[in-house]
Amino acid sequence: MVFRDWPELQDDIPHILAQAQKILFVIDGFDELGAPPGALIQDICGDWTQQKPVPVLLGSLLKRKMLPKATLLVTTRPRALRDLRFVAEQPIYIRVEGFLESDRRAYFLRHFGDEDQAMRAFELMRSNAALFQLGSAPAVCWIVCTTLKLQMEKGEDPAPTCLTSTGLFLRFLCSQFPQGAQLWGALRALSLLAAQGLWAQMSVLHGEDLESAGVQESDLRLFLDRDILRQDRVSKGCYSFIHLSFQQFLTALFYALEKEEEEDRDGHAWDIGNVQKLLSREERLKNPDLIQAGRFLFGLANEKRVKELEATFGCRMSPEIKQELLRCDISRKNGHSTMADLKELLCCLYESQEDELVKEVMAQFKEISLHLNAVDMAPSSFCFKFKNVFPADAYRNLCLALRGHKTVTHLTLQGTDQKDVLPALCEVLRHPECNLRYLGLVSCSATTQQWADLSLALEANRSLMCVNLSDNELLDEGAKLLYTTLRHPKCFLQRLSLENCHLTEANCKDLAAVLVVSRELTHLCLAKNSLKDTGVKFLCEGLSYPECKLQALVLWNCDITSDGCCSLAKLLQEKSSLSCLDLGLNHIGVTGVKVLCEALSKPLCNLRCLWLWGCSIPPFSCEDLCSALSCNQSLITLDLGQNPLGSSGVKMLFQTLTRPGTLQTLRLKIDDFNDELHKLLEEIKENNPQLIIDTEKHDPWKKRPSSHDFMI
Repeated sequence: MVFRDWPELQDDIPHILAQAQKILFVIDGFDELGAPPGALIQDICGDWTQQKPVPVLLGSLLKRKMLPKATLLVTTRPRALRDLRFVAEQPIYIRVEGFLESDRRAYFLRHFGDEDQAMRAFELMRSNAALFQLGSAPAVCWIVCTTLKLQMEKGEDPAPTCLTSTGLFLRFLCSQFPQGAQLWGALRALSLLAAQGLWAQMSVLHGEDLESAGVQESDLRLFLDRDILRQDRVSKGCYSFIHLSFQQFLTALFYALEKEEEEDRDGHAWDIGNVQKLLSREERLKNPDLIQAGRFLFGLANEKRVKELEATFGCRMSPEIKQELLRCDISRKNGHSTMADLKELLCCLYESQEDELVKEVMAQFKEISLHLNAVDMAPSSFCFKFKNVFPADAYRNLCLALRGHKTVTHLTLQGTDQKDVLPALCEVLRHPECNLRYLGLVSCSATTQQWADLSLALEANRSLMCVNLSDNELLDEGAKLLYTTLRHPKCFLQRLSLENCHLTEANCKDLAAVLVVSRELTHLCLAKNSLKDTGVKFLCEGLSYPECKLQALVLWNCDITSDGCCSLAKLLQEKSSLSCLDLGLNHIGVTGVKVLCEALSKPLCNLRCLWLWGCSIPPFSCEDLCSALSCNQSLITLDLGQNPLGSSGVKMLFQTLTRPGTLQTLRLKIDDFNDELHKLLEEIKENNPQLIIDTEKHDPWKKRPSSHDFMI
């Protein structure tokens, strides 16, 4: 089987297979194998000279019975992952996400050549969150580029095409053929094969599939010529669709096309479920590929699109399809027991772009409860307008409802469009009876003017104690506006997070001035901003003033080196209000650790919590840490997690901690927990019962180790 295409190598097979460690077998499309249940684990064979069926050979390779030293690269869709896990020995799984956003942008630039056209097309695809997700597949990017480029060349407006995935795929299909081509029969044959394959969870078609569906190879030639269908280079009788999403689109066409009288409308003869079954929750759970096909079917209920398809292929769309959709459980109020079901209905209705259909379905609902993300916004906006409800208005109404509301003290708005929300929020903050104590505006889009308005509202507010502005493109300009508020004598803000707000070292000079005059600010998070050593130096100048009240400072992942640590060490040796410091994920080096430890050894050092997670601290730096721990009387938390301390470094620390001390929490990474360390740990428990040693079983990447301690 391996050398079928290279018969001249037949005599070399024994020599080649004798060096199995140098062989790579690529099994592309495990999910398309279609082997009977259990076939891969029956009659497992270790002798490659025996003739065996393909499933047996494949199972023998996967179970490492045959050529165990060879390397196997297996690709599969998620639906077959469970079967692969059952049969594969010691696999390593890698999830391939497809094109990143930067890859998609680069693809568009290469395809169009003209940068202006490419970026216009790219932004159109990005404006449709669902289509943009599909665009992670290179084939879908090709479809989008091909379609939009042709429209631009004709002087047509491509914007309406990208409104829905159905509209884009339909325009692509119609653009490949001249109007009036009279290809109804060929299109019907292709859609039948697509539906048959989708229900069987197969995207590769074989000769027997064509025969069972009554389709001739000649029916497919037009689609092969246009890359809608592809023929295997080796097995000429095997065909596959350009992408799963296009197979799903063609499956929807199977249901939408009007059938001839003698045809089996519901597809029973081909093991294809009817429309009701296609859209049922049970079938979608068993076969998730049906979900997108259902959305496309709603998209094909649009009368304008129907006319374009009919004009191109000379076919007729079923006049009953809209009524069939209305009769399905998904379109009825009692068919939605979960929020996911309701979201799916909104996506389907959005694909249709049919006002009357949406009105009829939405009329059933008197009350709807949803958690919306970016992908949900367009479908919900389109559907809710028929109930006189808009998500942006809902956010605004929520904010306005909080005016004077004494029991609501915490509010977080994440990833929202601030164009409509921020003015309402500012109105809430300025209200004399506002009782909000915590405000989170995370990953929100806002203009400089809107940040200015928010700063003024914060200045007028008397209740807020904690504000989280993480992951906003605040920049130095926006931060300066906020600092004006913090300098106000009646600003009562105590905790502020500016994590990942694109601040620079230059910004720290203005911030240092704030630290000197602010009467209330005690906790400040500046994580994930490139402040560098210069920025730290500016901050330390402000922190050194006796008027400064700051107690906790987060400088996680701020591009700080040993020079920045020198500035901090100098500050810590003096009388300072700073008691908690997070320097995690900064490459402070051996020198940085040394100067910090020297500061910890000084009697005036007031530091209670120090986080040095992921700072590349080597084993020999533990000697400096041990020296500091021996004489420090204030430190209660020390985080050394994700540092390569080694057994020798951990041993030094444990030996020091067997003596009574003030430390209450120690986090560190232990690669080899040997008997000697176990013995020392028992001694620590006896002499320091208050000390908790955390050996990093949690995932600190998901949540910054100091985040709980800083309550931000």
